[in-house]
Amino acid sequence: MVEGWRIRVRGQVQGVGFRPHIWQLAREMGLRGRVLNDPEGVLIEAAGDDLAGFVAAIAQRAPVLARVDAVTHEGGVFDLPEGFEIAPSRGQGAETRVTPDAASCADCVAEIFAPGRRQGYAFTNCTHCGPRFTILQGLPYDRARTTMADFPMCAACRAEYENPADRRFHAQPVACPDCGPRIWLEPGGGDAIAGTVAVLRAGGIVAVKGLGGFHLACDAGNSEAVALLRARKRRPGKPFALMGTVEMIRAACAVSAEEEAQLGDPAAPIVLLRKAAEVLPDCVAPGQAVLGWMLPYTPLHHLLIAAMGGPLVMTSGNLSGEPQVIGNAEARDKLGGFADAFLMHDREIARRLDDSVERAHPPMILRRARGRVPGTLPLPDGFGDAPQVLAYGGQMKAAMCLLKNGQALLGHHLGELDEAQTWEAFLAAERDYAALFDHVPALVACDMHPGYRATQAAHARGLPVVEVQHHHAHMAACMAENGWPLGAGKVAGIVLDGLGLGPDGTVWGGEVLLGDYLGVERRGWLSPVAMPGGDMASREPWRNALAQLDAAGLSDVADGMFGGRPLTLLRQAVRAGVNAPLTSSAGRLFDAFAAVLGFAGAQSYEGEAAMGLEARALPDGVAYPLGGTEGVIETGPLWQAWAQDRAAGVAAEVMAGRFHAGLAAAFSGRARALVESGAAEAVALSGGCFQNALLLELTLAALGDLPVLIHRKVPANDGGLALGQAVVAAARAVSG
Repeated sequence: MVEGWRIRVRGQVQGVGFRPHIWQLAREMGLRGRVLNDPEGVLIEAAGDDLAGFVAAIAQRAPVLARVDAVTHEGGVFDLPEGFEIAPSRGQGAETRVTPDAASCADCVAEIFAPGRRQGYAFTNCTHCGPRFTILQGLPYDRARTTMADFPMCAACRAEYENPADRRFHAQPVACPDCGPRIWLEPGGGDAIAGTVAVLRAGGIVAVKGLGGFHLACDAGNSEAVALLRARKRRPGKPFALMGTVEMIRAACAVSAEEEAQLGDPAAPIVLLRKAAEVLPDCVAPGQAVLGWMLPYTPLHHLLIAAMGGPLVMTSGNLSGEPQVIGNAEARDKLGGFADAFLMHDREIARRLDDSVERAHPPMILRRARGRVPGTLPLPDGFGDAPQVLAYGGQMKAAMCLLKNGQALLGHHLGELDEAQTWEAFLAAERDYAALFDHVPALVACDMHPGYRATQAAHARGLPVVEVQHHHAHMAACMAENGWPLGAGKVAGIVLDGLGLGPDGTVWGGEVLLGDYLGVERRGWLSPVAMPGGDMASREPWRNALAQLDAAGLSDVADGMFGGRPLTLLRQAVRAGVNAPLTSSAGRLFDAFAAVLGFAGAQSYEGEAAMGLEARALPDGVAYPLGGTEGVIETGPLWQAWAQDRAAGVAAEVMAGRFHAGLAAAFSGRARALVESGAAEAVALSGGCFQNALLLELTLAALGDLPVLIHRKVPANDGGLALGQAVVAAARAVSG
């Protein structure tokens, strides 16, 4: 028995090479003792001369994938070995963080292209890279609790796995061609990669099984192949994601240093990059000024891109509206009508994860999924005594959030809950997260809309329910992400999105709020205008344009633009208040303006009209005016100014720029007044409209030197809603 320290390390410290890091550090410093994994993270018992220096070095020299939240220690007397050992894991349960999946590291990529036993092997990985969350079935994170349990290690892999000096020490997915998963092509035989490339070069579509599900792949440079994929998937306009090397990406897009770093992040997200050359057919992303690119992030992808010699479209393998396919039999059944061939493997996917989507300028996560989940966010000061909370999010871009131990775990993107398959995936994710993270909520939080499936599920739990108004949740999510303390002053929130039920029973979406986590008051809002046809107005932008022009006294202009539509019937419905709810939605205002600039048909995906409007906008320093005094922000002056520009023959691109500038000026002016009067201490920008980079940049410029909170790690759209709901519920619980 010797005197020493028991050292506890909490954070993202399992599955990242933390134990060999500790082993090497202890040997270097001449310590004796042991290190092991347990449900709380990493536990160290050590004795020696410089334990304080050892503790300081733990976080300072941590492995690249590790995230150390806390290192604590206490003295004691321990039965320690003479040297330093890595001991078996203890216990079950989940108080530690789970590591997200990580893109192949440089060493593993080099290995698959060099002579050796892993040359050409599609499942090469080490402690610094590879699958984590997508193969995890339970904690602690050990091979027996992953989908790699079906692949017993050969002697060579076992030797690497058991050698603390090897980069594969305790890399749970370690494998090689002799003992690990394998790939094959259906139909076909021989070399699977070569066969896949042959199908792609012939203009075919291949379903490729990846890390978190299947992709549908085609030759990105072949316009006929891209058109074929669009026709088969019935996806006429939504941009496709692309995969290629940095050199391939630079041939098509401008890439800044920040963007290249984001592409090369271990999360390997899809990054939105501005086009610089027309080297790919426009049908890849019709009418868009940006392309979504990702680097190959598994050995399989690296082998495929290298053999192809050019970029690939890599879009989610799913039926329209359904979750991404993850199983082989499911792929054959559901993707058989899309794909000419299947590049399969026999490692099971424990949970489906779409690719994350991000932007570097300004930095923002647009879709939080593979590589980012289940990373956690620290709760701000004041939430230390918060109970465990489960928040259900909204109906669109569904994602749930769990609060526990001062951390918020915002779950992965699931999709639209009105689709039956997505709803099943949502319920499965709820069970999955609860089991993996040993989460037992004391209360649940949800949106106040009674028609949302997530709201109904929250009420069905039989626990206390906190309903949070949609736009308050958006604002609170932005505050929490930025660490705004629970006891701090009030914030002015500019919340611009599509639709959210207001406490007055109308549909909100263009709001200036004043408040904190406990509550808000509405200080400004776009003048409410009818949505002719209700939900149809969200799909057909011309309906919103009709209502906006009529409200602005420009019915004659509407008659000239939309004369072939059933205008009389819709106007009668608006006057009678039949299926024409009032809304202050900024999203619907975007749709309306896109319609008057030429977006004539129905939207084939959410945000299509608004994205097109942003893509063509050319700001010229002029902003359309919006009127109003206290409360209402009148849109009539904007439409009058636009009508004058239209009559004068001003270019559509310039008018689109003036529209963006007008919205930014009007809302930032209201928020600035609240800060300058002392009513608010900062401004928070949230809601899906702030995924529009131009609107965000113009708003930030208009706010000038005011303290401004924006989204970076949490989606501004409904994908971040659950975080806001969770912290509002927690704040009310803590504050009594």
